[in-house]
Amino acid sequence: MDSHSKSYGPGYLTLETGEVFAGQLYGAPLETSGEVVFITGMTGYQEVMTDLSFAGQIVTFTYPLIGNYGINDLDNEAQKPALSGMIVSELCEEPSHFRSKHSLAEAALHYGFPILSGIDTRTITKMVRATGDLFGIISDKPLTVEEVAAARNKHAKKSLVADVTCQKQEHYPGKGEHVVLIDLGMKKSILDSLLALGCSVTVVPFDTTFAQIQALKPDGLVFSNGPGDPAHLTAYCAEWRKMAEAYPTLGICLGHQMIALMYGAKTGRLSYGHRGSNHPVRELATGKVYLTSQNHGYVVKDDTIDKKQLAITYVNVNDGSVEGLRHLQHQIMSVQFHPEAHPGPSDTGHIFNQFIQSMQVIGAKHYA
Repeated sequence: MDSHSKSYGPGYLTLETGEVFAGQLYGAPLETSGEVVFITGMTGYQEVMTDLSFAGQIVTFTYPLIGNYGINDLDNEAQKPALSGMIVSELCEEPSHFRSKHSLAEAALHYGFPILSGIDTRTITKMVRATGDLFGIISDKPLTVEEVAAARNKHAKKSLVADVTCQKQEHYPGKGEHVVLIDLGMKKSILDSLLALGCSVTVVPFDTTFAQIQALKPDGLVFSNGPGDPAHLTAYCAEWRKMAEAYPTLGICLGHQMIALMYGAKTGRLSYGHRGSNHPVRELATGKVYLTSQNHGYVVKDDTIDKKQLAITYVNVNDGSVEGLRHLQHQIMSVQFHPEAHPGPSDTGHIFNQFIQSMQVIGAKHYA
């Protein structure tokens, strides 16, 4: 990884609404565009950098200092990032941590995306909250509204999942239940969590067929997180529904939304998304509130859910949006938040335990 981490000089964020923010460019000195979003976590910028759910987005960090503990070799969520760029208030160029191998700027240069530092991130965050869907371009010069609009029009209205899914299946041995993990743009920590619980895991591309899944003889399925609009994947719902009804199934984030779509529900955009590590979620069965890590711009619409098939299990404390579902006849469950994440303690790790128990129950019935 290149050790160069100095600024390339002035850089600019031009928004489709006409505002221009000036700062200093780090990382890869190239022009890049995407939806401008914000994330509220105080830590975890390496996980954000490599979370494929941020594909095609420019991520604004609300915490003022980013990069202070560097980049290590252990915390990547994917082999390489898919985001378009980062916006920060202050970028630390000389990190300090015993596991640090590179600075964030060095990592950005290596992976090929820009970081714009010295920006009023509070103002951008307020604009995203007010506007919702906000598009922008990072470049070495200010641009016109027309240039930003032209760039937005070039962004294809298609699923981003095909760009970030694995290219071939890969097996990870374990002594427990065999889980097939359907990769919609998965975080590596989902795989790590299943392996830590003893599962044998086979990761497969998102377009793997039901017949191919059957040939793997799984005990259960996991539909992972991933980027983009879930409605762009509706063509796969019929095949995925066959899979979900054949095996105990867990959906996470985009996987949760796809399970809802499989059973006729609708999804829609949140005004500015849920991205961060401190989102409170209430479990309806117990009333218990969990602090969760989240990263999504779309949500399952409550009034479109067929309550004869799906029960809501979790709701967001702040806005009441749907955060979890359970099928009433099949062993299918889903959560909008990330149970593999660590926003402090592992509050929602029990989700994986429940999933494993469902596989064991079905297995006991199947082999009795």
